[in-house]
Amino acid sequence: MPGQDRQSEDIQLLVRSVVDYSICLLDPAGHVTSWNAGAERIKGYRAEEIIGRHFSLFYPPEAVAAGRPEQLLGRAAAVGRVADEGWRVRKDGARFWARVVITALRDERGLLRGFGKVTGDLTERRLAEQAMRDSEERFRLLVQNVVDYAIFMLDAQGRIVSWNAGAERIKGYRAEEIIGRHFSVFYPPEDVAAGKPAMELEVAVADGRWEEEGWRVRKDGTRFWASVVITALHDDRGELRGFGKVTRDLTERRNVARALDERGMLLAHLVRAQEVERRRIAYDVHDDTIQSMVAVGMRLRAMESALAGERAAEVRGIGEAVEAAVARLRDLTFELRPPALDEEGLVEGLAGYLRQVTAGTGLSFEIDHRLDADPPPEAAVTIFRICQEAITNVRKHARATSIRLSLVSLDRGVHVRVADDGAGLPPGAEGPLRHFGLIEMRERAEIAGGWWSLTDLPGAGTIVDFWVPAVPHA
Repeated sequence: MPGQDRQSEDIQLLVRSVVDYSICLLDPAGHVTSWNAGAERIKGYRAEEIIGRHFSLFYPPEAVAAGRPEQLLGRAAAVGRVADEGWRVRKDGARFWARVVITALRDERGLLRGFGKVTGDLTERRLAEQAMRDSEERFRLLVQNVVDYAIFMLDAQGRIVSWNAGAERIKGYRAEEIIGRHFSVFYPPEDVAAGKPAMELEVAVADGRWEEEGWRVRKDGTRFWASVVITALHDDRGELRGFGKVTRDLTERRNVARALDERGMLLAHLVRAQEVERRRIAYDVHDDTIQSMVAVGMRLRAMESALAGERAAEVRGIGEAVEAAVARLRDLTFELRPPALDEEGLVEGLAGYLRQVTAGTGLSFEIDHRLDADPPPEAAVTIFRICQEAITNVRKHARATSIRLSLVSLDRGVHVRVADDGAGLPPGAEGPLRHFGLIEMRERAEIAGGWWSLTDLPGAGTIVDFWVPAVPHA
């Protein structure tokens, strides 16, 4: 019919004129039977050069050797249509990335008459995608290998989904140990109890980001002063996909700044002044009061030997009271200022104190120390006083048999752990904290610019952990 012939001619004209796609026909064996302008532009052959040749000419040699062209024709004949992406070859031998659709063409009786083949050149798009993937991979490698910052991702609930080398160095966890856990594991117990991690995520969602400096906790339980930035990550639809978290360890910078800080210098001066006064009182009591009382005791013993009966017994009783008072005063002077602290340094001062206070109590002790150098006087005094209070608590309340004391240089400071094998804190001890000196210990550490924590192991003792900076004040 004339109308149908005209429509067929229009379609053929349209196909021949398309330049963005290669459109051609193949006979049932795969030989090219028609060729359009797009096929010439994309593949480089003129119609007279390619018609009659097999379409496998467009495939790389390795694909031809693997029988890929025949496989595609076979699948198209079996199911009607097949789509494929892969490398194809132009006339000049150059390769391009193509999307190919091959459609089986059948007549009214169902006989296979050939195939329609449409090819789109996706090289530019694939190069852009590859460039994007390469860029993402380079960025991933950059983030992964940064060691000065902990950079990692959280899901929308705050669980860790990625981990870089800096995070392992700063926080101490390997990726397989931490991925999947909630990021609140990095916060001190008091911050977790106060709901701080959840609050930070809420603010990050509301404002886009959260930023602060504060204490964070490593895998081994030690703390470090951190700069933290949490950024909320949304997709193109505005839905929350998670958070990016960047953490930097600023402990050393904080220590140096504190060494130059007027407030820190004033506190150091006050600590030194307090210890000078303690030393003066201890020496005065030892050199004056105790010596005078010792002389009184000697005279009482001389009087006792010259008396008899009840008078001798009375003098003996007074003499024993004087000796007991002298013993208590000696203990007081030792508490005020153990001589070894001035003469032999922090470790020997603590060892001497432990020998003195555990004698006759059944308590054993051990000291493990790995100090790069003896800390400055104000730091040494702070460490000694906190240990003194912790050891007193053990003696009075823990019903322990041993005390383990460790001192380790860490972050330009000293990390100290006092552990015992006693019964743990008595029920309700968290209420009247001051009775057990816990508040005083915490305040001493924090005033010095450090931190303090207590771990109660019911039936297995307690662990007092603290850290103070050991940077001399300018």
